[in-house]
Amino acid sequence: MFTYKPFINAALEELGFKELTQVQKDVIPKITAGRDLVVKSATGTGKTHSYLIPIFQALNAASPTLQVLISAPTRELARQIHDFARQIADKSPLPIDIRLYTGGTDRSEEVARLGRAQPQIVVGTPGKLRDLVKKELALDVHHVRTFVVDEADMTLDEGFLEDVDMVAGAMSPNLQTLVFSATIPEKIQPFLRKYLKNPDFIDVKSMDIDSLDIKHWFIKTREKPRQEILPEVLACINPFLCLIFCNTKESADEVYQRLLEKKLNVALIHGGLEARKRRTIVAGIRKLDYQYVVATDIVSRGIDIAGISHIVNYELPSDPEFYIHRSGRTGRMNKDGIVVSLYEFADDAYLNKLETKGIVAEYKEIKDRQFVDAKNRRERTQRSYKPGQVEGVVRRNILVPAKVKPGYKRRLREDIELAKKVIRKKRGQR
Repeated sequence: MFTYKPFINAALEELGFKELTQVQKDVIPKITAGRDLVVKSATGTGKTHSYLIPIFQALNAASPTLQVLISAPTRELARQIHDFARQIADKSPLPIDIRLYTGGTDRSEEVARLGRAQPQIVVGTPGKLRDLVKKELALDVHHVRTFVVDEADMTLDEGFLEDVDMVAGAMSPNLQTLVFSATIPEKIQPFLRKYLKNPDFIDVKSMDIDSLDIKHWFIKTREKPRQEILPEVLACINPFLCLIFCNTKESADEVYQRLLEKKLNVALIHGGLEARKRRTIVAGIRKLDYQYVVATDIVSRGIDIAGISHIVNYELPSDPEFYIHRSGRTGRMNKDGIVVSLYEFADDAYLNKLETKGIVAEYKEIKDRQFVDAKNRRERTQRSYKPGQVEGVVRRNILVPAKVKPGYKRRLREDIELAKKVIRKKRGQR
């Protein structure tokens, strides 16, 4: 089927691969050729296998040295990458030592095991990798040939880029560095210039979100508290699985507590939870133990959860690109999906930008526990006026046309003064 080592082909066949995704077609030949890469690619495009396949193709399973290091910004994403790698490695005729290093594990046992033997592939979170490389001097990265930085913009946002920098600095200058990111923020440019040698830039369009069967519904808050609107939204849907996105841990905590009070079957996941609890919750979500999940963007970036029928943006993400990533969690596997977002008047420019990215927005309001069409937010600016009144503004109940005759302001002042005199005279007669 594919022109890879037999065990890789066997693994891909078992995983149900029929053909490569666009990012895999673009990336695999470049990695195989030894190029440094910066790949802009959203969640759900198949990017993890785009680097795992050529990594296993080039791996020397007979060599007991560390050859590949993969950094991921969250424990959940690191574990998922490790699991994907394990699925391929298990088909190898020679054993391949792959180890996962994240926070909340027994460091002394890990260091002792590294003293006995080095793994061939390591997947880990930035802080843990830094500790094992720089503090414990236990992870020998001098022979690493390929370094993968996955979700680089999230690594930057979470404050981990310095950790990645320290790990990269301990490796060979002949290293092949592969950076995958949903966005390429300006603040990550110094890292790219420092460690990548004449890299190729590949921009894979976000999962062709217009090709997914997703409806984008926007509900104006009309200055009503969001915590009051959210239960009304949820009362209109009966989701298979609904992700409710908040921008902060504090906001997510508050929403979660309110939904618990409503007796909904809801889970909470964000970076502030203890690692073991997060693992348990993610496992429960994948087993569909919950109907609703309140989350921060930790879930929208890389963690693969099937069966999501609805997304609710309790708060719009700060970056419109992140709206795309959140939306891409639904509408998969030939299923339709609905994204419901609460917005305010101040979000107009944001919504304009979304529409330039191909989002077809529908504006809704809630009546009798169901969504009905609302007026388009642009309708005010599209309102027709009588001739001579277009662009007019109301001042003291007097319509001021955009174009006025000479002396208009003087006459207006005189009219106002006359009106004041009339009012004073009437008051004096009372």
